[in-house]
Amino acid sequence: MAPKKIAARIFTVFKKTILEQRMIVPGDRVLAALSGGPDSVALVALLLKLRGEMPLEIRLAHFNHRLRDEADEDERFVRNLARRWVLPLAAGSADVRSFAAKKRLNLEEAGRDLRYGFLRRAASAVGATKIATGHTMTDQAETVLMRLMRGTGLAGLAGIAPVVAGDPCPVVRPLLGIPGPDLRAWLEAEGIPFREDASNRDRRYLRNRVRAELLPELESRYEPQAVAHVARLASIAREEDELLGGFVRELADEFILRKGRHVSLDLKILPLLPPALARRVAREYLRELLGDLRDVSYEDVEALVALGEAKDLPLRKGLVLRREAGLAGLKKRTPPAKSYEVRWDGRGELVLPEAGLAFKGLRQKADRGRRSFRNDDRTGADLDAAGLEFPLVVRNRRPGDIYRPFGAPGRKKIKEILRAKGIPAAERDRLPVVLSRGEIVWVPGLPVGDKYQITGTTEWVFSIRLKRGGGRRRPRRVSRTRASKGPNRRGRSALPRAWPRRPPGR
Repeated sequence: MAPKKIAARIFTVFKKTILEQRMIVPGDRVLAALSGGPDSVALVALLLKLRGEMPLEIRLAHFNHRLRDEADEDERFVRNLARRWVLPLAAGSADVRSFAAKKRLNLEEAGRDLRYGFLRRAASAVGATKIATGHTMTDQAETVLMRLMRGTGLAGLAGIAPVVAGDPCPVVRPLLGIPGPDLRAWLEAEGIPFREDASNRDRRYLRNRVRAELLPELESRYEPQAVAHVARLASIAREEDELLGGFVRELADEFILRKGRHVSLDLKILPLLPPALARRVAREYLRELLGDLRDVSYEDVEALVALGEAKDLPLRKGLVLRREAGLAGLKKRTPPAKSYEVRWDGRGELVLPEAGLAFKGLRQKADRGRRSFRNDDRTGADLDAAGLEFPLVVRNRRPGDIYRPFGAPGRKKIKEILRAKGIPAAERDRLPVVLSRGEIVWVPGLPVGDKYQITGTTEWVFSIRLKRGGGRRRPRRVSRTRASKGPNRRGRSALPRAWPRRPPGR
């Protein structure tokens, strides 16, 4: 094709892409990323041609990654080019290797983060309304093929987005409709100089192998328009992904629960949705929770949808999701519960600062005609006093604690009962357990032990009432020594004076 025809076609496609997607409008101040390579040089040259037809300002930005020996030469080339074009230039640099090691990123990720951070700061400093980068149709095809090989979904097939919103202004990619080799040919025809990046020939990098080996093989042996067709696939996938994404975001509001800064995902019904919808909702939740999906894999999403009750799901950088009572959320890093054990003679108020609770005890004659008795209540319990031996022991839960709740067919682990009732793990270890003669009598929120239920023959009832808080004063206790010796110094039992050792009828 003749040089003039090449130039006309390149500019026509460039201008059409910009106008159809409103990437640049009259009056824009465009900050163009200029590395010195052929793609970014072509971008600026085409913007200069566009400026002849549309009023706009052009400014340049160059970021030195300091990864190659030629990096400083690239920067000098860019500075000379800016002077030749009479365009303002903002230059920046950073130690990408050190940043990658510190953040545990690969060099490509670290370079991208630092480069875009610099571009956004430069755009803000000069009041730019658009940031333009030199991504081409060839870059798009390479990206889609690389993601395809890694097992991507519809969002990954969308490839490089033409426009990305952000602060202080959007990022636009006007060259996505033009293959890289065509831009290089146009620059050579126009006599516009550019720099060659030697690292692009390093076959250790997957992108370079795709560019130098896979794409030429596809074009020569399978499909001459492979690059254009893969780029079209990206465009179709992006449009359909955006359509489906709008529907899923509305659906996600039914499953993503927000309470202050805490965001949780309702997993009780989500797994019953069609798998594609369930995964999408889970992805929306992870995006909101983490800010992006960079380190989130397909396996992570699948594991979240299938997360079992009281199970953990480790995510990136030490974050862990946990499901409690059907809701998945960030696992709270709560300090371990302090171990406590006190002896209680049943009189007055027993304050448990470690649990944030207080007990109040009362013994009274059974009168079934005037009152009902509690068997399962978070605020208290009524027990047959005849089966109790004082002082009672009140302590937090321990591994292996087992008892038989009223109405249950056999003995069960307290841990499993609390889990089944949806009580968070952090609360389980602080919850008080009441024991008599070493046997569990009651745990707040659970039924009383089967041996201590109120029956038709019960004559004396010991009632425990519970309240939150309870102040900081020291609880009324019976010392271990005194409790173990039976009668006190005056020859009386440690039980309340009005309480016989065995209630009448026992």
